[in-house]
Amino acid sequence: MTEHSENSMNEQPTTVRPVMQPDNPYASTRGSITSKQLPAFDEAIINKYNRSGPRYTSYPTALEFSPIPQGLETQILQNRETRAPLSLYFHIPFCRHLCYYCACNKIITKKNSDSGDYLQYLIAEIKHKRRLLATPEGKKNPLVKQLHLGGGTPTFLSDKEMVQLWEFLQTQFDFLPEEEGDYSIEIDPRELGDETLKVLRNLGFNRVSLGVQDLDEKVQIAVNRIHSAELIENVLNEARELGFHSINIDLIYGLPHQTPDTLNKTVHRIIEMAPDRLSIFNYAHLPERFKAQRQIKDEDLPDPAAKLTMLGSTINTLTDAGYQYIGIDHFAKPDDELAIAQREGKLHRNFQGYTIMGDCDLLGFGVSSISQIANASTRYILQNDTDLQAYQANIEAAKSNPVIMPAVKVIKTSIKDRLREYVIMNLLCHDYIDFRDVNQKFGIDAITYFIDEIEQLGEMQEDKLIDMDAAGIRVLPKGRLLGRNVAMVFDEYLEKKHKNRFSKVI
Repeated sequence: MTEHSENSMNEQPTTVRPVMQPDNPYASTRGSITSKQLPAFDEAIINKYNRSGPRYTSYPTALEFSPIPQGLETQILQNRETRAPLSLYFHIPFCRHLCYYCACNKIITKKNSDSGDYLQYLIAEIKHKRRLLATPEGKKNPLVKQLHLGGGTPTFLSDKEMVQLWEFLQTQFDFLPEEEGDYSIEIDPRELGDETLKVLRNLGFNRVSLGVQDLDEKVQIAVNRIHSAELIENVLNEARELGFHSINIDLIYGLPHQTPDTLNKTVHRIIEMAPDRLSIFNYAHLPERFKAQRQIKDEDLPDPAAKLTMLGSTINTLTDAGYQYIGIDHFAKPDDELAIAQREGKLHRNFQGYTIMGDCDLLGFGVSSISQIANASTRYILQNDTDLQAYQANIEAAKSNPVIMPAVKVIKTSIKDRLREYVIMNLLCHDYIDFRDVNQKFGIDAITYFIDEIEQLGEMQEDKLIDMDAAGIRVLPKGRLLGRNVAMVFDEYLEKKHKNRFSKVI
């Protein structure tokens, strides 16, 4: 990526100056309005604006990665702002079964020994990175407020291996008490041992996400993910009885053989189970990029009109059932921490999706994992190798040469990037951008600086997706499902380099 000056922006009328940030750098002082408006489903408007675009789990997006110079990751970790707490992410890539829709970084295997071997590499990486991290004054270890295990199938690790990982982490970091921290794991309900949920809860995990995708048997067979509704309900009820604070269920619309009627039955059945959160993802069929998707026949997929019907019906059903629309496919009960954070203007977004821990540095471990780390003047985004053997080779090499680190890609964000990130994340998290806040935080006149973007938003204002005035930009009900489209106007990289690299927003 092109490096920009940390003190000025080329070919712009004003200079951007970094100003002291609050604990949550994306919180608007005017707060969020999302609790006061439901998303409005307008099929004509969605068809008009439905184009390819990023999900903005970061800005710049992962397409801006470049090879990392040797030694840079060491410097980044050593110079990290020690007052910032940590969010830890662990990628467990193994799955016992191949789900045909999946676009995740995964390895299909039934060898239990794979997890034990992989755990040793994780522990070696944790030790290596931990040695580089300075600690806050008067503290033995860095503070962790959030932890997440993703995959793959994280519970491919045995109960014993999970305990081993958790207990080792306690020696390297200081964790917030369970009632204050956010400690979560993704679960395939088909791959749970009899005691696994109990073990996880006893360790301190307080949030689980269950991969369901659909309850219709014909759809399940077509994507090679077969399970009963009773299994899902039993796992959810057990998690609730064990005292997990929040339970999420993942669903996908647009799968083969799905119809508006079959998906509606699935959604109503899931509502009866009463999860705290739901993620309703759009299936992006990209068989040229993801080999597993070649098992899905094009003729079995619902057409665009049916997909829109599914989306509209699902939104109406969930909001009628009392779920709050968070944004980008996510819903939560009004008393869930995610919904509360959104209403209070404290919601954040990173590579884990929406989160309540906006003040944390994200430290990733494992193959393909991503970190987001800030120091006094710069924020860095780093990624480990996506190939398991290459990742393991890096970890082995680091044992004899501590200069070698697992990250192979990096993005160094400029002041200009962080300004645009602030605008994009406020729009996606709070449906609002306050020009006064932008002016105070970055030392610019936002209306002058973004005059071209404001002009581009004129058509969206005419279509009542947004409302603009001298105070800021507000996303209206018709625009809530198209928040990514509003955000894309402020993305400098998109039109220049990556116009057709993403799936459609709806």
